[in-house]
Amino acid sequence: MGTVVTLGGQVGAAKLADGLYRLRGKDLAAIVNTGDDYEHLGLAFSPDLDTVLYTLGGIASASAGWEPEGETRAVQAMLRVLGGPEQPAIGDRSLATSLLRTQGLDDGRRLTEITLDFCRALGVGARILPMADERVRTHVLTDDGAVTFTEYFTELGCEPAVRGFQYAGVEEARLSDEVRDALLAPDLEAVIIGPANPYHAIRPILEVPGMKEMLRKRGAPVVAVTPLVGGKALKGSAGKMMRELGKEPSVRSIAGEYLRLIDGFVIDREDEIFAESVRSLGIAVRPTATVMRTIDDRVSLAQATLDFAAGIRATRVMEAE
Repeated sequence: MGTVVTLGGQVGAAKLADGLYRLRGKDLAAIVNTGDDYEHLGLAFSPDLDTVLYTLGGIASASAGWEPEGETRAVQAMLRVLGGPEQPAIGDRSLATSLLRTQGLDDGRRLTEITLDFCRALGVGARILPMADERVRTHVLTDDGAVTFTEYFTELGCEPAVRGFQYAGVEEARLSDEVRDALLAPDLEAVIIGPANPYHAIRPILEVPGMKEMLRKRGAPVVAVTPLVGGKALKGSAGKMMRELGKEPSVRSIAGEYLRLIDGFVIDREDEIFAESVRSLGIAVRPTATVMRTIDDRVSLAQATLDFAAGIRATRVMEAE
């Protein structure tokens, strides 16, 4: 068995990363979206990094994976008394990573270094890596202009129609040495794109200069897992965004977002009738159970995805012979 890299953000991709971590331990690297990062009350918040960190650390809330279990709101309540902002809501325990992250960044440390320190503190053997150390911010384009994803999600409740996306600062971002090492590992077995919104959780990662080129050249199978089941996202607003962008909310449309990048696409059995439509794009398909309600579900999906990648690799070898 070799090393595995997963790309993602949000709760679904974090759950799959947890399944992969339970199978591969330290041989897993998770490259995580930071386009949704934001500053609030002078503090640096990284919701996707924290979601993956808490999930792999075994302390994520079952109802809100971006927070630790047992979260309380005493600070937010006092902010309200003092006339502070209502949104984004702050959790007491969640403040710890933001406080230490802010201090580290102010001291000139890289976001990657700070995140790896958090991994060690929580006993996470896998490498959780920001997609870049440079500041990148996803902006949602609406009829009333561009807003940050944080504003779109927290203040506007995902209500404005989405007309497009911009990834501010991504042109100046670069792949960190740690990300390069993970993708250039001689024993890299597979790259797994987790089940997450392709526009604000996955696309920012892929837009970091050099990322798509490295994935295409590496040779290891690249497999994506659908965030949609029956045309609907279990969490988040992927389906809504797709309709507003003039795209059908379907597994074929999601696969199309990764055209010429992925070798295989994992879909839910509920969408198996669309498998041939995806294959017509030149992408291999594996229907399986993708809903992760339990730890066993996470491990089962992770194993099915790795087996699928291994099958793609074996096919390549046979075709080469």
